[in-house]
Amino acid sequence: MTALLALIPILLVLLLMLFLRWSSPLAGLAGWLCGLVVAYVAFGLNWPILWVSQIKGLLLTFNVLLALWPALFLYKAIDQIGGIHAIAVALQGMVHDQGWLLILQAWMLSAIIESLAGYGIPIAMIAPLLMAQGVSPVLAVATAAVGHTWAGTTGGMALSLRVLAGVTNYTQEALFPDTAILLGISIVLSGFAVAFLLGQKKQWWRVLITGLVAAGAHYLLGVLGMIPVSALIAAALGFTAGSLLSKKPRTASSPRMPDPALRAGLIAYGILVVTMLLVSLVPWLNRTLSAPTWTLQFPQVVSGLGTVTPAESGYVFHFLTHPGTMILLTLALVLPFFQFSAVIPRFDLKKVLQSTVQSALPGSLGMLFMIGLSTVMEHTGMTLALANGLNALVGSLYPLFSPLIGVIGSFATGSNLNSNVLFGLLQKEVSALIGASPVIILAAQTTGGSLGSMVAPAKLAVGTSTSSVKGQEGEVLRLTLPICLVLALIIGVVTLLIA
Repeated sequence: MTALLALIPILLVLLLMLFLRWSSPLAGLAGWLCGLVVAYVAFGLNWPILWVSQIKGLLLTFNVLLALWPALFLYKAIDQIGGIHAIAVALQGMVHDQGWLLILQAWMLSAIIESLAGYGIPIAMIAPLLMAQGVSPVLAVATAAVGHTWAGTTGGMALSLRVLAGVTNYTQEALFPDTAILLGISIVLSGFAVAFLLGQKKQWWRVLITGLVAAGAHYLLGVLGMIPVSALIAAALGFTAGSLLSKKPRTASSPRMPDPALRAGLIAYGILVVTMLLVSLVPWLNRTLSAPTWTLQFPQVVSGLGTVTPAESGYVFHFLTHPGTMILLTLALVLPFFQFSAVIPRFDLKKVLQSTVQSALPGSLGMLFMIGLSTVMEHTGMTLALANGLNALVGSLYPLFSPLIGVIGSFATGSNLNSNVLFGLLQKEVSALIGASPVIILAAQTTGGSLGSMVAPAKLAVGTSTSSVKGQEGEVLRLTLPICLVLALIIGVVTLLIA
């Protein structure tokens, strides 16, 4: 009975977003308010638990937003001068086999864009490119949706992994190795799925080689300390490796003048990547910058039913090594160039700011409420009650279904990040009850959340906005849903075998 009561706020969020099509801020607010009511009536919520849990939630939210807003602003700035489009065009010029080019665009190029922006933008950008090369609109959106999903955990400065680590009290470094293994499998599988959709099954050997290169690079970069840029660099290396597998034309094309927008975009992201590499790989620099920290200390709190949360610190901020700080440094270096350079199109800072706010504010509010719901559920024992219910229902077979829970979270909320917020603690609690490795179960959660991006209505709506199938997300879903379920089931089997 307690498990069903604890499930009510989560079900409310899912139902509001799936059937009533509420936005994530409104659904998140409703879920948060419902969670407070259920926690008060049935789980002993009191004032100490309320303020402690919500202040902890604010710290976790600020940790994510500190990287999210600068990253989105940088993307918008580069996109406003034409840099994103120029980068995409330049990458297309590296591949000369038409069928293989379609796969790489939907698979690796979309993952590069996911690493830079997210929010369905990879689908919105890649689908028109595929359509221009003869792919039908529905198929173009579907293949872009499938292809970019593997970068949903460690793309975008690894915010999804960062928030999963925060809500479950792990470090990114502890979660990454097992996550990278499951994501590596999904890299290869998503490539095969794209080739299947495009009718390019003959490219299987190129998909396999390229996928293994990207998966290996992704794993190696992460364990070397470059988690925030691991997906970005892995996707770029995958695209490069894939282009080398393409036959060169017999006649060389005439040289072209370098595009100023392309140069500006590469410089901006190049500065960011170099900064990340220096901070991650230079030991003395990393130690020096990691030393200054800040956090808040919280007292022990006990619910009316006896659930104890011991005294502990909140999220510990390392501001000088935070991805958001490095993005802000990049912005400080490139914005004057964008603003005053005579060789790139006129830069409108006001429009970039407006576009950033319009894109980031709704998701930020939704994240705030969902993290608040997650922390109050943890502190009142609601998450533990859900875990006990799931343990009684499926027992030792639970790892098989853990990626599907991540898929459901992304499907409902529109992002892997929110899926990790909703279900991260639940997955951790259940893994402890069944004696499975929590790290592997959490890896399955965020991998499933990444795969869920291909069926998330919110992302598909953004993705179809630049094509002639706007409003026909259902047609796209008919193609992506079976693939998503098959891939999640394969990841579930792997998780069951090693958990």
